[in-house]
Amino acid sequence: MTPSILFQEIHQQPGVIADLLSTEAQNVAKIVQSIRGKFSYVVIAARGTSDNAARYAQYLFGVHNHLQVALATPSLYTLYDSPPNLDGALVVGISQSGQSPDIVAVLAEGKRQGRPTLAITNQTQSPLALSADFVIPLHAGAEKAIAATKTYTTSLAALAMLSTSLLPESQHLAQLHGIPQVMQTTLDNLAEVIGRAERYRYMGHCAVIGRGFNYATAFEIALKVKELTRVVAEPYSSADFRHGPIATVIQGFPLILVAPTGAVSNDILDLAAHLKRLQAEMILISDDEQLLAGARLGLPIPSGLPEWVTPLVSVLPGQLFALNLALACGLNPDQPEGLHKVTETL
Repeated sequence: MTPSILFQEIHQQPGVIADLLSTEAQNVAKIVQSIRGKFSYVVIAARGTSDNAARYAQYLFGVHNHLQVALATPSLYTLYDSPPNLDGALVVGISQSGQSPDIVAVLAEGKRQGRPTLAITNQTQSPLALSADFVIPLHAGAEKAIAATKTYTTSLAALAMLSTSLLPESQHLAQLHGIPQVMQTTLDNLAEVIGRAERYRYMGHCAVIGRGFNYATAFEIALKVKELTRVVAEPYSSADFRHGPIATVIQGFPLILVAPTGAVSNDILDLAAHLKRLQAEMILISDDEQLLAGARLGLPIPSGLPEWVTPLVSVLPGQLFALNLALACGLNPDQPEGLHKVTETL
């Protein structure tokens, strides 16, 4: 049987990430040279999957560059016609299509206020790209499946290139360039276990939990599960989950935990132990053998990765889980009902 388009695009990600890293290195270096010293914080406008990439940027630029990252409120620029003062901001728009008028409006206002503007997009002739001072093309190729996969991970990689290039000197660039091979290894290793996602074909709801750099990953996996399977998947940080939502956990409640080794590991380990006592049904994405062994379904990623690059890898098991669950439910993963590839909002 011919693999779905989505399956093919998920497996294209190591290649397109490698292409982006090699093709855009000089462009990103020039952008950094032009904007260095001209901003004190970052405002990012995005929707959907791109908004999840922006959540990654909040931790990435915060930890590595000591920069505050704010998520724009596009309705202020369009529906309310009351844009905020962007003094000191680098204004960034992230959109795979570059078509949504509200995202374009944020960059247009940034330019009107004399702020540097940057577009991260897969379409270099889109309204977003044409409105920006600078563009980082994603080089993802045509993304034909409705659910975004390779434009998500290339957006993460583009942000990682920008953050790394802003540093005076760093080993981070070498760590980033090693990621395509790690992604390929992850996909190869998952082939043996991902079919077990069929167990959850009658699942009606679940929670997806991550924290720190992988807070964004929890949101992106929850979005893929919702888009592809119609399951109500709610994303949380492990901290927020304790503040009320944990009351929903009963025996058999399905939970996806995104738990690569890093600064938040002890918090996730503690939560996992508590959830086990509550007899939750745990699906674990981790490099920690102890965590994986205690899960109903363990989805492994390679060990030894710096935490800041793990979102490029830890999202892959979630993408494949959502794809395989959709197939088990008899749904078309390439054309989820009620969705369109390009969504334009005001």
